[in-house]
Parts: sequence; C-alpha cells; structure tokens
Amino acid sequence: MVEMTVDSVRMNVESNQRVVILKDPEGERYLFIWIANPEAYSIALELQGASPPRPLTHDLLKTVIQELGGKLTSVIINDLIDDIYYARLVLDANGRHVEIDSRSSDAIAMAVRFKVSIFVSESVLERAGVTLQVAEEREERASRERSSATSSTSSGSGSAGASYNLDVYRDFINGLDALDEFGND
Repeated sequence: MVEMTVDSVRMNVESNQRVVILKDPEGERYLFIWIANPEAYSIALELQGASPPRPLTHDLLKTVIQELGGKLTSVIINDLIDDIYYARLVLDANGRHVEIDSRSSDAIAMAVRFKVSIFVSESVLERAGVTLQVAEEREERASRERSSATSSTSSGSGSAGASYNLDVYRDFINGLDALDEFGND
C-alpha cells in the first residue's frame, strides 16, 4: 500500500467533468479518479475549510459515525475493475475493526473530513498511476535522440511517439482547472 494525499480537485473545461488527483508524497506518482459533481464539491469544500449552510451527506455520515462511538482510521483504494475504482472505509467501532465497501469518491470525501490517510494498493498504481518524472525523462531522451540523430528516418518515429505521448498528457493537465472557486461557475 502507498499512502497518498489529495493533490487537487479539478475540472475539465471542455467536458465539465471533475477529477480528484491523488499524489504520492514520496515520489512523483499521481492517480486521477474521475468523480461526480456532488463528490467533487464535497471534497473541494472540505479542502478549502468552508462549511455549507446545512450538512452534506459526507458531513452527516461523519457525525453518525462519531455519535455511535466510531472513528474512521484510514481509507484504502484497493482495486480497479473495468475502469471503476473500489475503496474501503477502515473504521474502529468501539475497539472493533470494521471495513466497509465504498465508492472511491465517497471514501476520499470521508478521509478529508476525518483527516486520515488514504492508501492505494500498488497494483492499482501500477495499472492507473501516472509518473511525471518518467514522462519528463522520456521527453528529454527524445530531445537528445532528435538532436543526435544523423538521419530523420533512423530515429524520427520513436522520438515523435514519445514526444506526442508527453504532449497529450500536458494538454490534458493544462485543460483542467483547479476548483478553487468550486460552485461559482
């Protein structure tokens, strides 16, 4: 398991879809999880330290857990099946260890409310994680190959492919807006 933090909640301007970005603080690995608008709003609101006039569903669930003597101890994003992330809420219920199945977006919303760790299984990160360092190294290598190539036919296709892949990734990231002013659109 890899402990990750919420890097940001963003919106794709063209499609109006929301994404929560988890980051591995020990490395340069990121995990992008597309989420629905209500969960994005809930996560962004809590990250900003703002309070809604009435409790949101995640606030209500937090209160219920606490009033029943329970405590959320961590969140685990443990699987990825057919492009759907699976998560578990790990609770201490009066000394009893309890794990509850959850959507990843709800689990993240609860984790930011309880200020607990978010863990992602290594297998999920291997399948869906993005490493910026690898992409940057690939671009540098492609640039060196282009400048040292003696003929455009010997190295052009490999370099162009690596550069194209990085450009697509950069375009995607640049097309996202941080949700600092979430709900003001």
